[in-house]
Amino acid sequence: MDASSAHQDSLPLSSDALLERLRSWGIGFTYHEHVPLRTVEEAKSVEAALVEPGEVPFRLKNLYLRDRKKRNYLVTLEQDREIDLKALGAELGIGGLSFGSADRLMEFLGIRPGAVSPLAMATGVETGVIFYMDAAARNADRIYMHPLVNDRTIGVTPEDFERVLQHLGAEVHWLDL
Repeated sequence: MDASSAHQDSLPLSSDALLERLRSWGIGFTYHEHVPLRTVEEAKSVEAALVEPGEVPFRLKNLYLRDRKKRNYLVTLEQDREIDLKALGAELGIGGLSFGSADRLMEFLGIRPGAVSPLAMATGVETGVIFYMDAAARNADRIYMHPLVNDRTIGVTPEDFERVLQHLGAEVHWLDL
């Protein structure tokens, strides 16, 4: 099954329900619909249309990872940041990082491959996922991410992003890489 909004009703929390929560919390966001995007390269093909002129955007690369002790992590970085899992594990003090499977992604974050997003912490909080975020996001005008599906993108200010995490009960570990 793909990660588009056509299949959102099969998720623990649908994209529509998440967007309604954001509205009820008073979170302002820009909203865009586009072709399904599974990779950073595909995302780059539509990004220019999402950004307001003069805006400093923060575009994401999301990694769902597990360690040797079977702990789950969501690591969100600037999309062009080079990643070496061994070096990242050393930076975080975590040994044996590897990518989690699609089945575990659904189990622990409630999403499918191609739609990984910090907003998946809506489920991740309940399943004990540990969340790390690139501190460079705090310097952006707007952070762009999928709202649990890969054919939609929303943009929020860093302040509103932190408010969302507070509402979700998600603790963020900021990474200065």
